[in-house]
Amino acid sequence: MPNVYSQLYIQIVFAVKGRNSLIKEEFRERVEKFITGIVKNRGHKPLAIYCMPDHIHLLIGLKPNLNLSDLVGDIKTGSNKFIKDNNFIKSKFEWQTGYGAFSYSKSALNNVVKYILNQPEHHKKRTFKEEYITFLKKFEIEYDEKYLFEWVEE
Repeated sequence: MPNVYSQLYIQIVFAVKGRNSLIKEEFRERVEKFITGIVKNRGHKPLAIYCMPDHIHLLIGLKPNLNLSDLVGDIKTGSNKFIKDNNFIKSKFEWQTGYGAFSYSKSALNNVVKYILNQPEHHKKRTFKEEYITFLKKFEIEYDEKYLFEWVEE
């Protein structure tokens, strides 16, 4: 029986509900490690992650054995529970519905990893909304702004 061979690299981006800045620096790395564990346990390869206070960037080597939306659902559900169980946030915590998924070639990976790991510096110059819309335009994804994330004025 033939094997499945693939080379799929996907950057996933999603936000905290209401775009509240709830992911604090004191527990950011623990949330990143937890999400990395979910990705590994589902058979995918985590390549880079950075949790900003109000959104996440995650680059993975995707195996074709699981639907991407199922993986994102597992990440959101699992990390939501992890954040609540560890009492990282005193108020209600949820991820917004929806996400962005952007594919890359192997030759682009180093630049994408650097981009993700440099999020704090990057967001000193550009808001999350500006960044996200730039991704949509760069990847020529048609969108209606009323169906994008809930934006707070930045």
